[in-house]
Amino acid sequence: MSAAFYEKTADGFVATELTRGPWDPGAQHAGPPSALLGREIERVEGGEGFQVARVTLEILRPVPIGPVRVEAELVRPGRSVQMIEATLSHDDGELMKARAWRIRSGEIEIPDDVITMPAPPPGPETGGTPEFFETAQSVGYHTAMEWRSVSGGFREPGPATVWMRMGCELVAGEEPTPLQRTLVAADVGNGISAVLDWRRYVFINVDLSVYLERMPEGEWICVDAVTLPQPNGIGTAESVLSDERGRIGRAAQALLISERP
Repeated sequence: MSAAFYEKTADGFVATELTRGPWDPGAQHAGPPSALLGREIERVEGGEGFQVARVTLEILRPVPIGPVRVEAELVRPGRSVQMIEATLSHDDGELMKARAWRIRSGEIEIPDDVITMPAPPPGPETGGTPEFFETAQSVGYHTAMEWRSVSGGFREPGPATVWMRMGCELVAGEEPTPLQRTLVAADVGNGISAVLDWRRYVFINVDLSVYLERMPEGEWICVDAVTLPQPNGIGTAESVLSDERGRIGRAAQALLISERP
């Protein structure tokens, strides 16, 4: 991997241009800060024998490209389930909040007639490189990730199935974890499956909830997404998440939809 989304500083992190999102050249795509919050959640002690099963991220306001701080704490300890709360902030206050459930994991016997692993989507080797929105920016999240579109994409309205792989580290000098790889990718559902013309509309998610039935294996994450807008200016984007073995979970986003000025 080359470069990173974030560099460490004395009291937190500083975002690089690779975090840049499509809506504002000075703001981050929600994927990298979601993964940074996931990194902090993973560092909370007491997680041996547990797996993060759900992370819900609230995007309180745009996250600027610049210095950020993250912190997390265990707010509901337990022997079977634990809840963690985390925040991402800068000098002007909180930017994102996260809540995560950790659930104790272990081998159990599942009857043979119960389907626990749906068939995986066609692999990344079957896809092509999708075209992106015209952001007028040569560097950003769209260049930091490697993309393979099996069906649909940013410029094709409707449902889409796209594989993604990080082309850089999350934090400089660190190998991304499976949770971080998932969170950095899961926020793209509304972008790849848009049904409205991005030149006329914005369809910005105010949250992201990711459910993980198991952690992914390997570097590629598949997002199989559909966007459902309504004429009241509210919509949702729903995604099935997979690795090359098959389904790992799902993601959901609430969308603010409006016409551009």
